[in-house]
Amino acid sequence: AASTLLAAVFAVVCIEFKADQIIAGLAVWLIALGLAPFMSTVFFGGVNTPNLGASVGWQYSATMVVVATLGSWWLLNRTAFGKHLRAAGENPKALDTVGVSVSKVRYAGVLLSGVLSGVGGSALALSIGQFVGSGETMVQGKGFIAIVAYLFGNYNPLGTLGAGVLFAGLDAMQIRLQQLGYAIPDTLVQTIPYVVVIVVLALVGRTQIPEAAGEHYETEE
Repeated sequence: AASTLLAAVFAVVCIEFKADQIIAGLAVWLIALGLAPFMSTVFFGGVNTPNLGASVGWQYSATMVVVATLGSWWLLNRTAFGKHLRAAGENPKALDTVGVSVSKVRYAGVLLSGVLSGVGGSALALSIGQFVGSGETMVQGKGFIAIVAYLFGNYNPLGTLGAGVLFAGLDAMQIRLQQLGYAIPDTLVQTIPYVVVIVVLALVGRTQIPEAAGEHYETEE
């Protein structure tokens, strides 16, 4: 609910008020970055929450990954809404010509992204049954890796899953290296996934970004 609400704020600012998506996205992120620890302190008396009795195993994350990936692929490729959503990013004028509201489709897409982001965030806390604020939050930059994952996956849910598995493997590797006690500073080992992200961004230049991505559209009467 919280992530969907923030997504709704982002949607209104970008679609209704035609703000720049990057600036608006950073603004919403900064709001959440400060709001989450604050709300945790208000309700639980500190950034770290007590155990909420809702701990689940890795099966939760694995199940949600499979459901979200297959569901997203089916939605985008086998439903009318999926075709409308792709058209809203590729050719909104064509969508408008057939009488479909571009704004409504884009609102639905952004809100759906908020729901899926919430599922991803819940997996972090539910894996241990509590929120642990290592730093300001327990996300620790994983959202930015998620952005790279879908770019690396070329806007395809299946490709994005592959990229996610790659980055998850690198993250697990750096944890294992620390456990084995190699004479490498922990802080240096922890940078491995992020270094790979930079390399991916530098080398992968064939991402087919939707033609109208980030562009505002005025409905033609």
